Amino acid sequence: MSELTTEQVAHVAKLARLDLSQQEIEGFRKDLSSIVDYVERLRQVDLSTVPATLGVQPHTNVLRADEARPSLGPDGVLANAPKREQNAFQIPRILEEA
Repeated sequence: MSELTTEQVAHVAKLARLDLSQQEIEGFRKDLSSIVDYVERLRQVDLSTVPATLGVQPHTNVLRADEARPSLGPDGVLANAPKREQNAFQIPRILEEA
């Protein structure tokens, strides 16, 4: 069984932007270590004789037929826009001028 270090768990928590206490880090260290061990056990299973499958249920095309039809005009598209400017959505500026 390979144990993760508290530093590794703290690093993962930092990447996930989680502020964990030392007690929480220790709890997650044990849990994550067992998950990593289980994944390693799964990687060792010989699947060479198992046929590849796309899924467990039969797949059929559930999409509608691709048929050309009229699209909405600018007034239809912008009917529920909070603000519009001519034929476009008007949104607040999010970038500062350079």
